[in-house]
Amino acid sequence: MTSPPDAPEGSVKRLIQILSVTNFVIGMGAFMVIGMLPPMAESLEMSTAGSGWIMTIYAISYAIASPLLVSSTGGIGRRKVLFLGLAVFTLANLLAAIAPSGAVVLIARAFAAAGAGMVTPVAAAVVAGVVAPERRAKSLAAVFFGLTLAQVIGVPAGSYIAYSIGWRYAFILVTLLALPCLWLIWTRVPRGLRFQPVGLRDLSAVLADWRIMLAVLFTATFLAAIYVPFTYIAPLMEAHMGFGRDGISSVLLTFGLAAVVGNLLGGWMSDRFGPTPTLMLLAITQVLLMPFLSFLPMAAWMVFALIFTWSIFGWSFTAPQQARVISLAPDRAPVVLSLNAAAIYVGAAVGASVGGAAISQSGLLALGWVGGAMALVGVAHLLVSARISR
Repeated sequence: MTSPPDAPEGSVKRLIQILSVTNFVIGMGAFMVIGMLPPMAESLEMSTAGSGWIMTIYAISYAIASPLLVSSTGGIGRRKVLFLGLAVFTLANLLAAIAPSGAVVLIARAFAAAGAGMVTPVAAAVVAGVVAPERRAKSLAAVFFGLTLAQVIGVPAGSYIAYSIGWRYAFILVTLLALPCLWLIWTRVPRGLRFQPVGLRDLSAVLADWRIMLAVLFTATFLAAIYVPFTYIAPLMEAHMGFGRDGISSVLLTFGLAAVVGNLLGGWMSDRFGPTPTLMLLAITQVLLMPFLSFLPMAAWMVFALIFTWSIFGWSFTAPQQARVISLAPDRAPVVLSLNAAAIYVGAAVGASVGGAAISQSGLLALGWVGGAMALVGVAHLLVSARISR
C-alpha cells in the first residue's frame, strides 16, 4: 500500500483511532469466550476439554479464511473490505446469541472468524502503508491497542455477564458494539486510500517463500505456548484457586491491564532495540514464567503478580513481530499480515488443543509445564528463523 506523501497527520491519527476501536470489538468477540467456558460448557453440555472447541473452531476458521479472503479482495477498496468483514462478524455474533445448540454456536464462531480475518490484517496493512517506516511499530501498536483493550474491558466484561445473566447476552453486547463501528468505517474511513493491489498470485508467492513463512510461523509457535494455559485459565482458577465469578473476572482484568502495558512496551522496544532482539527476550520470559502456573494454589497476590507479568511479556509480541514480517516483504504487506494474523489463530488452536490433551492426560496443573516447554520450542524457532533471515 502507498499513501500520498502529504497525507494530513490529523487524518492518519483519526484513521488509527477508528481502526483501533474496531479491533476492540473484534478482540472482545474473539477472546471473551475464554472467560465464559465454564457456563457455556454447562449450558451446551460439553466437557471442559471439549469446550475448548468454541475457541479452536474460531482459530481454525480464521487461519484458513483470512489469507484467502484478503487475497481475493485485494483489488477492492480498503473501506469496502473493512465494512464487509465487520458486517459478517456482526451477524455471526448475533447468530451465536440466538443459537439453539452447540453446533450452531460453532458455525457462528466460524463465520465470525472469517469476518474478523478480513478486518484485522487489512487494518494493519492500511496503517503500515500510511506512516513512515521509523514510526511503523508504534503505529501498529496503536491500531492493535484495541485488541489489547479488549483484554482489559471486553474479556472480563464478557465473563462477568456470562456468570451473572447468561453467556448469550455477552454475544448480544458484541453485536451492539459493532454497529457504530460499521457506521464509523463507512462514513469516516477515506475512500481515496491508495494501495498496492494484491491477489491470490501474491498469496502463492509468499507461501512459496520459506524464509518469510518461517518468520510468520513463529507467531503460531509463540502464541501456541501462551494459549496452552490461557484457554483454560477460568477452569484452572476455579478448580485450584477456588475463584468464582468475581475472582475469574479479576484475573482476566489483571491480564488485560498488563496486555495494554505490554502492547505499548512492545512497540517502543521494537523501535529502539529492533524486532528480533525484542522477540527473543519475550520468548525466553515465557519459558521462565509459565511453569509457575503448575504450582497452584498459592497466595492470591502471587497469582495476580504472575498473571500481570506473564501478560506484559506475552502481549509485547504483536508490534515487533508485525514489523519484522513486513520488513521481509513490504510490497506484499496485506498478504503477509493476513498470514501473520492467521498464524495467531493457528497458535490459539494448537495451544487450545494441546492444553485440552494435557488436561485429559494429566489434569489442569499440567498446563504451566506444557506451556513453558512449548515456549522453549519458540526460542529455538526464532533462533533458526533469525539466522536464515539474515
